[in-house]
Amino acid sequence: MRIALLAPLPPEKNGIADYANHFRTALQQLGVTVETPLAGVAGNTPAIQQAIAGFDWQSVDLVHAELGGGRLGEFLALRELRKTRPALPLTATVHDPERMVWRREQLPFPLNLLERLPSPLPQAAVVLADPLTLREERRVAQGLNRLITLTRLGADCLSQRMQLAPGQVTVIHHANLAIAPAPLPALEPLRLLYFGFIYRGKGIEDLVQALAEVFKQAPELRDRVRLTLAGGTAAEMAFGAGGNYLEQLNSQIAALGLTGSIDWRLNLPAEEIAQTIQAHHVMVLPYRESKKLGLLGRQRGTSGALSWATACGRGAITSDARAFAEEVASGNGAIYPEGDVAALSAQLLRLARTPLLARDWAERAGEIGRERLWPLTAQQFVKVFEQAIAGVRHGA
Repeated sequence: MRIALLAPLPPEKNGIADYANHFRTALQQLGVTVETPLAGVAGNTPAIQQAIAGFDWQSVDLVHAELGGGRLGEFLALRELRKTRPALPLTATVHDPERMVWRREQLPFPLNLLERLPSPLPQAAVVLADPLTLREERRVAQGLNRLITLTRLGADCLSQRMQLAPGQVTVIHHANLAIAPAPLPALEPLRLLYFGFIYRGKGIEDLVQALAEVFKQAPELRDRVRLTLAGGTAAEMAFGAGGNYLEQLNSQIAALGLTGSIDWRLNLPAEEIAQTIQAHHVMVLPYRESKKLGLLGRQRGTSGALSWATACGRGAITSDARAFAEEVASGNGAIYPEGDVAALSAQLLRLARTPLLARDWAERAGEIGRERLWPLTAQQFVKVFEQAIAGVRHGA
C-alpha cells in the first residue's frame, strides 16, 4: 500500500506533529509506503494548489490527513483533492472534534475588516463567520471516505456536528510507544508531573494554586510532595496569547511560596521523556476548555501527554475537559471539574494521604499502554485504509 500523508511533522513543535511522526514510522514498519507531498508547504490555498498540481496522485492508493491544532493546510488540501480527484480515497484523523477546523482561511467582507482591529474584534469576526465555516467543514467531512477520532465521545460529537453517515467515523485510540516498564519511585516524597506544552489554556495556574491549597490545609506535606513542570514552550495555537507566560507563571509560584517545591524541565529532549515520566508517580493534566473556542464548539479529543502516561505505566489526575473522563475511567486515574481549584486540591490531598493509589493507577495504566502500542494501532489504520480503498473501487 502506498499513501500520501498530509500532516505537520518534526521539527514543527506541536503534539500533532509528534503523533504524525510516530504514525508514519509505524505504517512504514508494516510495509506501507508513506509520501508527504505537503512537507514544507505553506498552509494557504495557492501554495496547497501548487503542491497538489506538482504531485502524482495516481501513484498513491489513499490520502490520509491529520486535522487539528488550529491548522488549515491539511483541511484545505482535502477540500481541493475532493474537487480535483473525486475518485481518490480520502481519510482523516480529527484530533479536535466536534470540529474539523475552527476558522476559515479568509473571512468575508466586511468581517475581514475586523481582523485588523484590536482584540476581541478579530475573534468576534471568527465567531460571526462560523456558520460559513461549519457549512464548509460539513461539505468536506461528508466527502471523506472515513474519519477517525481518538475517543468515543469525540466520534459521537463529530458525527452529530458534521451530520455524517452511520459508520463513517471510526474510533482508534491514541497510540503510544513501547516503553520498558519501570517501578514506581519510593512513595515519599510524592512526585507529581505536569507534562506537555506550557502555555495558557492548559490550566497550569490551577495546578499551582491547588498545590498551594494542599500545603495550606496540610502543612506537614510541604516536604513530602513535589511538582515538576516539564515540556515544550512553543506550540501552535488557534488564538495567540499576550505577555510572557513563563514569567507570569514563575511570579505566581513565587507569590505562593512554592519555589522550593516545584522543579522545571523545559524543552525536555525526546530521549528523556520516558525516564522523566517514570521518575514520577502521577501525571496531572489540569486542562481548561478555551472560552473563545467554546463559542464555536467543544473539543472532545484527548492528549498526547496522557498517552505518554499510559505508555510509561503512570496514572493521571485530569480535569474533565475534552474526553479525559473517558480516558481515565478504567482505574488509571481520577478526574475533577475543570477550573475547580478546590476539587483539584482535594484530589491531590487524597493522593498524598493515600499514595498507594498511585500504584493501583500505574498498574492499570500499564495494561492500557500495552493495548495501545503503535504497531497494533497501525494495523487498525491499515484495515480502515483497505476498507476505504475497497469501498471506492466498488462504488460504496
